[in-house]
Amino acid sequence: MQNNTQQPLKPRNRGWAARLFRRYLQTINHPIYFRHIYTPGRERMPADGNPVVLVSNHQNCLIDPLELVFTLSDRKPRFLARASVFKNPLLGRIIRSLGALPTYRARVDGLRGVTKNKGTLEEVAKSLAHGETVVLYPEGQHQNKRWLGPLSPAYLKMAFGAAEDAGFEREVYIMPTANHYSHYRLPREDVMITFGEPIALSPYYERYKEQPREVMAEVGELVKGQIEHLMLNVEDLDNYAAIDFLRTGDFGAEWAARHSLKADYLPERLEADKLLVARLKELKENEPEVAEEIFDNARKLEKGIRRLGIREWLLRDGRGLGEWLLFVLGMVVGLAPFVASLGCTWPVFALPLLVNKLFVKDRQFRGSINLAVTLLVTYPLCGLLPVVIMLCGGNLLGALGYLLLFPLMIIYASNYMRWGAKLLGYTRLIFAPKGKVDELRRMRAFLLKKHI
Repeated sequence: MQNNTQQPLKPRNRGWAARLFRRYLQTINHPIYFRHIYTPGRERMPADGNPVVLVSNHQNCLIDPLELVFTLSDRKPRFLARASVFKNPLLGRIIRSLGALPTYRARVDGLRGVTKNKGTLEEVAKSLAHGETVVLYPEGQHQNKRWLGPLSPAYLKMAFGAAEDAGFEREVYIMPTANHYSHYRLPREDVMITFGEPIALSPYYERYKEQPREVMAEVGELVKGQIEHLMLNVEDLDNYAAIDFLRTGDFGAEWAARHSLKADYLPERLEADKLLVARLKELKENEPEVAEEIFDNARKLEKGIRRLGIREWLLRDGRGLGEWLLFVLGMVVGLAPFVASLGCTWPVFALPLLVNKLFVKDRQFRGSINLAVTLLVTYPLCGLLPVVIMLCGGNLLGALGYLLLFPLMIIYASNYMRWGAKLLGYTRLIFAPKGKVDELRRMRAFLLKKHI
């Protein structure tokens, strides 16, 4: 019988500068960039000092590992990032300080580049040997839809390899997790990282010595099953757009309410979405005509809404000229503080948009650019540099006031621009042809009456 009762190791010390830098990033990340961050199951994470291979779905490029780094504030997890990110010396140094390690791919870096992965794998092994956490995304690339791609078994080899390096005398854990976002690319949204049940590998050690492939396949199925359960996994890609429209609109909100779940609370909305996706899958298998009727109406309604340039919520009853006038009045009253806020914060909004437009082709990467530019460029220049200048000029009160007000100005300016987008849609609704609006309302009413 193996002795797996050794005490957790003491992880390597993190320098004060790295800790201070991460604390700064965490402060800007939440609640300024993200409104809410939810981490259900965080208490199930094994204590630091235990070797942990954390495995997750990959939904949002660099934001996925960064949110884990910020969430696991009691440790410095290591994670793999594509080697091209490290080509910029400054950016490479920054993400290395957060725990990133480069990974090279044959189709991008060539066979010679792949040989450099040896150093990365050695660093991963060293981290696990010191009782640290390694974050891996076995799908190999981020997805552009809410579904789980095939998982590479490389993380299993790393986990069991760490156990073997320790002579099978230390416990090694695999921790399944899942990411979920209210929106992938926009700031001021909500994010959730759900932690599953850690899988201790010691019960598999003896069998692994004789049947490594079979044991890894068995554990791999357990990990995959947990991740699928934790995330929103829409497998019906043929009807993906229709399903996404249903779950994110009034249909999804009413579905959540009927199941006593809060549509505006991300953890409960995720549970409602999973129930809805499962029900639509069941309906497609057992009553395909009904399912197709729902999907067809959802597609037509979404197409009509896009043509008018509005949002579905504007089709609710009671949306008329009087409410529109009140909306306009509220925007006029809030205009002066918006102009004042935007005067100080406009680079925070403009620069990420410019960088994305000029350099980023993959839309799924835009959220990462937004966050990175905000954390590393615009916030230091617009939010911190003026404070330093005021302090150098002896204006302590002004520096303190600006330091406290700048985040509030960002939040207010962001919200005001969202209200402006809503007002624009509202205006289009007021002046749209009545016949087209009535037709869309009939389609919406049809969907809401489908108590599936």
